[in-house]
Amino acid sequence: MGEPAQYNIHEAKTQLSRIIERVEHGEEVILSRAGHPVAKVVPLSAHRARRTGGGSLAGRIDWSDGWDSPELNEEIADDFGIPS
Repeated sequence: MGEPAQYNIHEAKTQLSRIIERVEHGEEVILSRAGHPVAKVVPLSAHRARRTGGGSLAGRIDWSDGWDSPELNEEIADDFGIPS
């Protein structure tokens, strides 16, 4: 591919659909004001599906039994002076 297509701001306003179509086909488009490039419109990276399974800490955290029990929560609230 050669140089990216270039549109001035006025052209970009009237040609937005065409610009988006070009970008959807993998092209980059430069937007200019008074002949000076000010922005580049580029295709978004392909969406990557998120992994399932607990995120970056999966397998690194060992949850003890009762870690979220009402009793423990009440004890923690008492430690911080929070009425339960």
